[in-house]
Amino acid sequence: MSERKLPFEIEHRAVLVRRDSDSSEKFGGNPFERQVGELIESGIVNIDKPAGPTSHQVSAYVKQILGLHKAGHAGTLDPNVTGVLPVGLAASTKIVHVLLTAGKEYVCMMHVHKELSEDAIREACSAFLGKIKQLPPIKSAVKRQLRERNIYYLDVLEVDGKDVLFRVGCQAGTYIRKLVDDIGKKIGGAHMSELRRTKAGPFGEDSLATLQDLADAFHYFREEGNDRYLRRIIQPVENGVKHVPKVWILDSAVDSITHGASLKVPGIAKLETGIEPGDIVAVMTLKGELVCYGTALVDSKGMLGDRGIAVKTERVFMKRGVYPRIEKA
Repeated sequence: MSERKLPFEIEHRAVLVRRDSDSSEKFGGNPFERQVGELIESGIVNIDKPAGPTSHQVSAYVKQILGLHKAGHAGTLDPNVTGVLPVGLAASTKIVHVLLTAGKEYVCMMHVHKELSEDAIREACSAFLGKIKQLPPIKSAVKRQLRERNIYYLDVLEVDGKDVLFRVGCQAGTYIRKLVDDIGKKIGGAHMSELRRTKAGPFGEDSLATLQDLADAFHYFREEGNDRYLRRIIQPVENGVKHVPKVWILDSAVDSITHGASLKVPGIAKLETGIEPGDIVAVMTLKGELVCYGTALVDSKGMLGDRGIAVKTERVFMKRGVYPRIEKA
C-alpha cells in the first residue's frame, strides 16, 4: 500500500511576491549551515521513544545528555507507546506549541474480542473515517467532554486471527486507545495492545534517533571534535515549521520583530497562498531563518496590500542583533 499523507503534506501553496528583494550576506546565514554549538542550543531532535519512560522523562534524558538547562517534547506519548517524539532543545522549546497542533500518524495493533471476518473488520474501521465524535478517556490531560476530531485515513494493514494491524492519520488530540474502544463497540469488543507513533507533523521515522544514538554522537563531538554524527541527529528549528504557511520578510523588518513587534504589511517580501485570519504562520528571513511564529490577522490577499498589521507575533526565535536596526528617517 502506498504511503499515506497528512493534509499539510498534500496541500499545495504557491508563493506570491509582494516586493522583490535580496538579503544581505552581512547578516544571518543559511540555517542548515549552523555550527553544532548553535544547533545544540536551538535545534530539534526526533527521538525514537522507547517503551517504559514517560515523554517528560525522555526530554529530561535529552537535556542531561547534551548538558542543557531545558528541553521540551512535542506531544505526550503514554509510557508504553513508542515512536516519533520531537524534542526542542534550549531556545527551541518554544517550537513545541506549533507541533502540538500538527496532525499525527500511528500504527496500532488492535485485539478484537471475538472471531470476525476480515471484511467485517474493515467495514467497521471505515465507519470512523472523516469527522468523528470522541470522549477523551478518564485519565487524560484535557477536559472530559465530547469533541470532534478528524480521521484523515485509517488503513487496515493486516489481520491475523483476532489481531488487527492498522495505520491511522488523525487530527492532533485524537486518542487512539479510545478510537479502538469505539471501534470495538461496533464489533463486539476490542482493545489496543500496542501503539507506535510514526509521524508528528513534519517529523517521521526517517529522521529518528535513539537516546543512545544521541549520547554516542555527543561523546564523539565532545571528546574527539567529530560533529558528523551529531549533525545527522540535531535538526535546525526551521524543520519544525514545515507544516505551517510562511511569510518571508525584508532584512529591515527583522530587528523590530525580535524585539516583540508585530509584522506590518510593508515588511513582507513574499508569502504563501491560502493564509486565513487566525492561522499560525512562520515568519522567515529571505535566507530561510525562522524569526518567529504568530497569528495571521489578514488573509494572503491582505498581506499583498500597502498597510496594516499582517501577523501578530507570538513566539520569537531569532536573537536580537543578528540583523541591524533600521532607524526611521
